[in-house]
Amino acid sequence: MFRKLFVALVTLVVIAALNGCAKTPAPQDMAADKAKLQTDALSWFDHFAAADSEGLANLYAEDAIVMPPNVPAVAGRPAIKSLLGALAAGAKAARMTLKSGSVNGFDVSGNLGWISGTYTLQDSTGATIDSGNYLSVHYRTNGAWLYVRDTWNSDRPPAPVAQAKHAAGKKK
Repeated sequence: MFRKLFVALVTLVVIAALNGCAKTPAPQDMAADKAKLQTDALSWFDHFAAADSEGLANLYAEDAIVMPPNVPAVAGRPAIKSLLGALAAGAKAARMTLKSGSVNGFDVSGNLGWISGTYTLQDSTGATIDSGNYLSVHYRTNGAWLYVRDTWNSDRPPAPVAQAKHAAGKKK
């Protein structure tokens, strides 16, 4: 009886000692993670200005979804590369500049982060032709914060729908 009790007690002491020796992970450096998230997210504007579709696409996870205004959402890096590449090339050809405004929020929880802010679109004279907001969700992969969801919207009211020809709705 004494031997069984002794073996059980020794086993418990060994287990407790091993648990005490286990390394606890280093605490997450939230300030560094937030700074990296913000830097990685804002590099998007640099790639857009250069009409760098490859650079833009590489900011997104393979299974990311982009939800632009007034068009269907696109999923996956190849579709995102095509969409953003066309938008960036069109803006560059029209001599329009997309600029990041203020970052009005961001946070990190483990490997998940989000950032929101404002943007302006200017024509070649510097006049603002659009402004709006964006919200992006990111996932940290190998130290980089990749977009997994991305959406934006204009602050401007939608353009009025062109009226159908007056005669189209009337019978003669």
